[in-house]
Amino acid sequence: MEKQSSKFPVKHIIGFLVSLALTIVAAWTALGSDLPNMWIIASIMALAVIQAGIQLFMFMHIIESGATNAPWNMMFHAAVIASIIVAGSLFTMSFGFTHDHDDGGHQEHEQMEQHEEHGDH
Repeated sequence: MEKQSSKFPVKHIIGFLVSLALTIVAAWTALGSDLPNMWIIASIMALAVIQAGIQLFMFMHIIESGATNAPWNMMFHAAVIASIIVAGSLFTMSFGFTHDHDDGGHQEHEQMEQHEEHGDH
């Protein structure tokens, strides 16, 4: 049985404070900075990667002794599923709405106005 030197979770508190600081910096970057859009996006993505690393190592104990390759296996499959979802969402948002949906409703509205002008009900 391993001895714990302290029951106070110092690593967890440090990880929480760093994650909180990164979140505040990302929010300020998005809302209050005068940076160009590409720099804002790049900095938020970099902060997100750093915060994901902090979450994995500080809270999810990814490098604890005795851990098998199961966490890495689960992370790989989660990354594959997330990539598929993001790629599908981007594809749908980019190419899914190629038809002009307003045209059909606009024609019906014009036809109703023409019938009302002529007295056809």
